[in-house]
Amino acid sequence: MTNKERGILIVLSGPSGVGKGTVCKALRRYAPDLVYSVSATTRAPREGEQEGVNYFFRSRDQFQRLIQQNEMLEWAEYVGNFYGTPRKFVEDTLNAGKDVILEIEVQGAMKVKQTFPEAVFIFLLPPSMDELKSRIVGRGTDSQEAIRSRMTVAADEISLIEYYDYAIVNDRVELACSRIQSIIVAEHCRKERVVSKIKHWMAEVK
Repeated sequence: MTNKERGILIVLSGPSGVGKGTVCKALRRYAPDLVYSVSATTRAPREGEQEGVNYFFRSRDQFQRLIQQNEMLEWAEYVGNFYGTPRKFVEDTLNAGKDVILEIEVQGAMKVKQTFPEAVFIFLLPPSMDELKSRIVGRGTDSQEAIRSRMTVAADEISLIEYYDYAIVNDRVELACSRIQSIIVAEHCRKERVVSKIKHWMAEVK
């Protein structure tokens, strides 16, 4: 056992329209040492995208092998392409002592919970369902039927909050970022995470 503390995987999820992407983008300013999980995909790179920065670009055969070998924390197929979170990138980063944040939809988070239960799961809530609907409508990209469908799905997703460790209301982005940072600090102070380090110190004393 080394004296280096292992990083923590933070899984941030919540219903569509709650502002997950906005909060994560702001966190890059507030917590520059936090590593953002890089997804794998079978789609072709777009102009300006870089391997290992925007995505890990893989063929369908390569991606399916990763699934078969249990190398994906979670994955899904969307519009003919696979997307998912490679376990190796997350494990290597955590073993280097760095915290990793994974921004993901609720169903994906439930898959991660099955394969990586030691992660810290944070549910991002809207201030109210009316506010969530307002944000979705404000995008201007959905029909009334699609909006109703999204709201129904959001209600189902919020019902899964019991499987999370923390819940944060995204009323103000800056406050949401501050709360996430506080959670990370608190998690690093949990005795379960430092007990092995203490045992290492005691062994040195003896």
